[in-house]
Amino acid sequence: MSPDVIPEDKVVPAVTEPGTKPDRAYSRARAARKRRVGVGAARVLLLVAVLGLWEWLSRAKVIDPFNFSMPSKIWDQIYTWVMHGTALGSLGEQIWATLQEALLGWVIGVIAGVVFGIALGRITLLADILGPYIKVLNSIPRIVLAPIFVIWFGLGPSSKVASAVVLVFFPVFFNAFQGAREVDRNLVANARILGASDRRVTLQVVIPSATSWIFTSLHVSFGFALIGAIVGEYIGATKGIGLLVAQSQGTFNAAGVYAAMVILAVVALVAEGLLTFAENRIFRWKPSGSDS
Repeated sequence: MSPDVIPEDKVVPAVTEPGTKPDRAYSRARAARKRRVGVGAARVLLLVAVLGLWEWLSRAKVIDPFNFSMPSKIWDQIYTWVMHGTALGSLGEQIWATLQEALLGWVIGVIAGVVFGIALGRITLLADILGPYIKVLNSIPRIVLAPIFVIWFGLGPSSKVASAVVLVFFPVFFNAFQGAREVDRNLVANARILGASDRRVTLQVVIPSATSWIFTSLHVSFGFALIGAIVGEYIGATKGIGLLVAQSQGTFNAAGVYAAMVILAVVALVAEGLLTFAENRIFRWKPSGSDS
């Protein structure tokens, strides 16, 4: 036996020392939980501080409580609407009217934006022809189209849906267009080598690759859909949160205006949470961070 060779029965197994990868993973998870708790507490404290300062400034007459109202009056207004309804009917009916218009406009705008974005991203000739017109339409402030839609479609939901569609379409279109242009050319080439047709390349390579781009625009676009519905209702409607804002403004009820804004913020946050949940479920394969 060579003197440099150690018999197998004499080999001492390596001892696992503290600080190995499982320990580091546990430490990182605990640090992440502590950070989430700290961030949540800081957010709550900031909100309480802002609302408390606002209330104090209004009660001390440092700012005009008639024009700026105060958090306690805003809360009273929301409570009144919830318990006793509004002049237009129940609060739930107003929220649902606005939400229906925003959702329908959002769905139509997203579908149109994705279809046109993928089509122009894949077909260069079509992009060259329609590109200047897209830029011109995008340069028009979409909010100013709301009165035109009211003239065209009347005071019903159609004019609000149209306002939401034009606000949603462009951010979704540009993200889908960019996503189609950013597809890995090697993937497309390999798919063609394997005999995939243009339709299969688009459906099985381009669209999945552009999905993350499209989802990025969805977070912003639903807020735009709400804005479109609200602006349309503010200009002319028979029900909805925007009409509540217009009526509160017409009666110099600042608390009512702020209360409607709070309700809209809650609706937007719930929608954002649902979109984030759906995105996390769809993109579960994405790595959340480095494991090193």
